[in-house]
Amino acid sequence: MSRIGRKPIAVPAGVDVKLADGVVTVKGAKGTLTQKVHRNMTVNIVPGEITVTRPDDEKENRSLHGLTRTLIANMIEGVTNGFSKELEVNGVGYRAQKQGNNLVLNIGYSHQVIVAEIPGITIDVPAPNRVVVNGADKFLVGQFAAQIREKRPPEPYKGKGIKYSYERIRRKEGKAGKGSKK
Repeated sequence: MSRIGRKPIAVPAGVDVKLADGVVTVKGAKGTLTQKVHRNMTVNIVPGEITVTRPDDEKENRSLHGLTRTLIANMIEGVTNGFSKELEVNGVGYRAQKQGNNLVLNIGYSHQVIVAEIPGITIDVPAPNRVVVNGADKFLVGQFAAQIREKRPPEPYKGKGIKYSYERIRRKEGKAGKGSKK
């Protein structure tokens, strides 16, 4: 059996979990999330705990078992603690600032790049070179952070661009670093 799929999911106090018509709904302090569950997976909700079971050991069911359990666990984690991704803006003159619900990026283009917040996501700019994306939905937070990073991905020669805080950019030597032949 799937080691991840077998593990029960603890439901903390203040979190309400419901299952109706193959859709799991989780309500908590940070919001409400819903996820459709595959018809082969069985979700059992008892007070304080959720378990996911599969009907047999077919390859598709084995694949879905751990996935379903992880998606539900991420929903519970999201409505209790939330998720965040931190981005760094590197480069001379590159900076980020928040204006209302918009993130305004000066990242080397002739114009400012404006990214609007979407429902379920909040953007914080604690410093001109740091952007923090917060939200309850893990997928949505990661997707939105990736869209911001996509505006100016880091380049390998000087390291300029938008990168995740944990990301390391492999640097390359330029033409001058090779050693010229005379």
